[in-house]
Amino acid sequence: MTIRSRRSVRPGVRAAAFLVVALIVFLVGCTTPGAPSTPAPESTTAEAPRGEPQVIASRLQSPWSIAFAGRTALVSERDSGRIVELLTDGSHREVGSVPGVVHGGEGGLLGLAVDSQNRLYAYSTGPNGNRIQRFGLTGTPGSYGLGPAQTLLDHLPSGAIHNGGRLAFGPDGMLYAGVGDTGNGALAQDLGSLGGKILRMTPDGTVPHDNPFPGSLVYSYGHRNVEGLAWTADGQMFASELGLNTWDELNVIVAGGNYGWPVVEGRGGTDRGFRDPVQQWHPGDASPSGLTRIGGTLFLATLRGQVLRAIPVAAPSTSTPYYDHTYGRLRDVTAAPDGRLWILTDNTDGRGSPGPDDDRILAVDLGAG
Repeated sequence: MTIRSRRSVRPGVRAAAFLVVALIVFLVGCTTPGAPSTPAPESTTAEAPRGEPQVIASRLQSPWSIAFAGRTALVSERDSGRIVELLTDGSHREVGSVPGVVHGGEGGLLGLAVDSQNRLYAYSTGPNGNRIQRFGLTGTPGSYGLGPAQTLLDHLPSGAIHNGGRLAFGPDGMLYAGVGDTGNGALAQDLGSLGGKILRMTPDGTVPHDNPFPGSLVYSYGHRNVEGLAWTADGQMFASELGLNTWDELNVIVAGGNYGWPVVEGRGGTDRGFRDPVQQWHPGDASPSGLTRIGGTLFLATLRGQVLRAIPVAAPSTSTPYYDHTYGRLRDVTAAPDGRLWILTDNTDGRGSPGPDDDRILAVDLGAG
């Protein structure tokens, strides 16, 4: 028998053999029970409401936003400055009041967002303008409390109208905020002002290094009053925007983009360097507020239009209306942890016609559109 020493095996053969063994080990490891696996791709199937919504909460006062801390829904009340927690039996209790909220017109406690560490972010009108604050949540679900406020951003433009107010975390982990022009359209084209903008910041409120304008929180500009933010499965950003007398807008948002206000309302600005909306509506048919994306569909809540619009991501220039004038003004819409679509009415804000149980949260099942 001839015994070949290890030295006689060519280095290239040894390397190839090692790679084959490593590949086999890797493949076996990936199929071993309990081993980590690659997450399944997010669904892009078009979704549509199925049947009539179920009322899961009622008698909220001028609610504006829904955010989830785990599976617990938190709701902001614009005029009172309260944050309430929805309990499993459909009742709700006060978590706490945001200190120093100054309500007037469309100002007050507006958007909420929750980060991966279960910290709550709130956009509100304070004594020195609109601001974004962060709060720790104390206690446990069913008995949450509100920790001390940490102000991340202050002295944002504020007014009786057009305060913006929507907060949302993007797929990049950054916090985005819609800031209105507060009735002064010139702010929207002024890159030295944060009014009439979509802002992008870290969870601590600082400027990300890759923002389009160095040293600035401004992500896009030329907006009148953005109240809805959402992202598709591949990271494309959309925003809903209230117009003046002619057109409300649904926009695809790009970093550094100029969306035209007050020079342009609706389509017609590309030859001047503005970005046109992908869909527009007359304000009486829309007045868009909250926006969310589930699967391959964007869902849009409308105020004056009093309708839920389903917008296919694959064809964002089209939409299908649901529940036309059935539940009154619709302020927010969101994907709930139970897989349903939640819809927040806003009939007690002074502009609606509230029923005895308003305002309400409605939940509806979704199915393939």
